[in-house]
Amino acid sequence: IGALLGLPFQAPIGEHVGRITDLPDAQDRYVAHLESVVPHRLDGLRLVVDCANGAASTVGPTAYRLAGAEVIELHNVPDGLNINENCGSTHMGDLRAAVTEHGADLGLAHDGDADRCLAVDANGDLIDGDQILAILAIAMRDAGTLRSDTVVATVMSNLGFRIAMDVAGIGFVATAVGDRYVLEEMREHDYSLGGEQSGHVIVSDFATTGDGVLTGLLLGAQMAVTGESLAQLAAVMTKLPQVLINVSGVDRAASKTDPQLLERVAAAQADLGDQGRVLLRPSGTEPVVRVMVEAPTAAMAHQVAEDLASAVATFIPLD
Repeated sequence: IGALLGLPFQAPIGEHVGRITDLPDAQDRYVAHLESVVPHRLDGLRLVVDCANGAASTVGPTAYRLAGAEVIELHNVPDGLNINENCGSTHMGDLRAAVTEHGADLGLAHDGDADRCLAVDANGDLIDGDQILAILAIAMRDAGTLRSDTVVATVMSNLGFRIAMDVAGIGFVATAVGDRYVLEEMREHDYSLGGEQSGHVIVSDFATTGDGVLTGLLLGAQMAVTGESLAQLAAVMTKLPQVLINVSGVDRAASKTDPQLLERVAAAQADLGDQGRVLLRPSGTEPVVRVMVEAPTAAMAHQVAEDLASAVATFIPLD
């Protein structure tokens, strides 16, 4: 392959490269699709939406208003450079402040390409992807649209989510981290709902990828249907304190095979029992091993995570 890459080849240039398709009604068609699939209007809801100066800047507020919500917009003036800049689903501070300032019922935060949605309740508290997924799973189960009564998420989903699904009688399937793996599992077994803690939510009856605006509409619709606040809906699950430590300068592959390290991991899990969880995962995108611990208290989670991070650094250093 390397040799072939070094050979000269005739590449297309100018007007022969790519193609342009003009769809002036694309936004209208997309919003009409969203309006057709949302099960209930959002009349009476006041929401703040952080558009991340990205793809949701026009379509998000338009869709929420057409669904009946009163909408207050944040970070909705993209200039090609300010996308995700101190805003959106990775910087929730402005949204949390705006929700309480305006007395809103909820806040919705998208990322630059609008495939994610995180939320804020009326108290300004963060509602993450696990909680959103739990709310939607129960809503879809009750509506008879949660196929096989099963939801797909990743190994990083909070143990509280798994417990909540078990209590609700909903099956849980865990995949590797990444929405592509969630989608693959959904397609293979014809599941209708999956997602990640980061706010990627896939509702396969309506979309083939995460759609943050659709997620926001479905979340608002569930509030409208039940008459419950977002905080009340999110109370279906109790998040366990979760600590994540990235350990660099170690042999990522050995994190799955080193006997001394595996023994320490097993001992930590045994100590936590069914009240917590330990996960060691070599990152697929960074030269680190991720140590994740969930426990009944934050102090316990920190202690166990720090002990295991030290063990990782001790037992599998890079030569």
